[in-house]
Amino acid sequence: MKKIFCIATMTALSFSAMSQTEIVALWPEGQVPNAIPNTLVEKSETTGGIMRISQVTVPTLTAYLPAAGKVTGAGVMICPGGGYSILAAQHEGSELAEWFTERGIAAFVLKYRLPNEKAMTRQHEVPLMDAMQGMKIIRQHATKWGVNPSMLGVMGFSAGGHLAATLSTHFDRPPNGSELAKPNFALLLYPVITFQTPYAHGGSRDKLLGPDKSENLILYYSNETQVTSSTPPTFLVHAEDDKAVPIENSINYYLALKKNEVPSELHIYPAGGHGFALRTTGKGSVENWPQAMEGWLKSHKFMK
Repeated sequence: MKKIFCIATMTALSFSAMSQTEIVALWPEGQVPNAIPNTLVEKSETTGGIMRISQVTVPTLTAYLPAAGKVTGAGVMICPGGGYSILAAQHEGSELAEWFTERGIAAFVLKYRLPNEKAMTRQHEVPLMDAMQGMKIIRQHATKWGVNPSMLGVMGFSAGGHLAATLSTHFDRPPNGSELAKPNFALLLYPVITFQTPYAHGGSRDKLLGPDKSENLILYYSNETQVTSSTPPTFLVHAEDDKAVPIENSINYYLALKKNEVPSELHIYPAGGHGFALRTTGKGSVENWPQAMEGWLKSHKFMK
């Protein structure tokens, strides 16, 4: 366990050399919920400019803090995507963290456990448990990190968007949910939302649910069916030509938010594909999505 934690720490430290960073273990050693003894070793590799972290069994939170003179009090926890199989922890993690800190917003990259029946029981619970714990830790350290607990949001990409949407709709549910885990806002980029056909991303669904897959769990984690008036204000971005996660995921979530009178904003771009994050050069009007998000954050008083 100690060896794996060392590897995890080195990986997180490599995310960025620009912001002031701090790495926090989500759970005390030996007290990681649902964990079972295993021989998995975390791996990190970069191909085609994409960092991929796999076999994550020791979750951490890496804090990126803005310069003292820029602090706005807002914070955001970032959930990288990767189909619940890997974490795209650089272009859907640390690069966004730098974007936020430059604008005075504290950012926290969540390295959540990846579902694996060899390393955990009830694997479908585990990423959400880690996300809940991440939000609680940020609020516990709010004064130290310069974060206003009422200005703490969650951001997610692809399967990380599913996790962020699940946190937004399931924040108070067992086994470890509470109001302390509730985001004050959500930012979802080309998110996996539904596990129901015909718009499900089958890989994310099957990886999260594993051998426990059932119709009840498919419905439970189809977040368009779980929205209530307590779901936080949400900003969504999706490209129409996304071949991995159908655009209907964002559309149907937006419609559910609208039905429940949750303030929300959906930006649909004609091109951009999947997994673009901030790497949008030459992809047309989708290059403007960060400016749209910045405007939305300002309108909700989360950014100056």
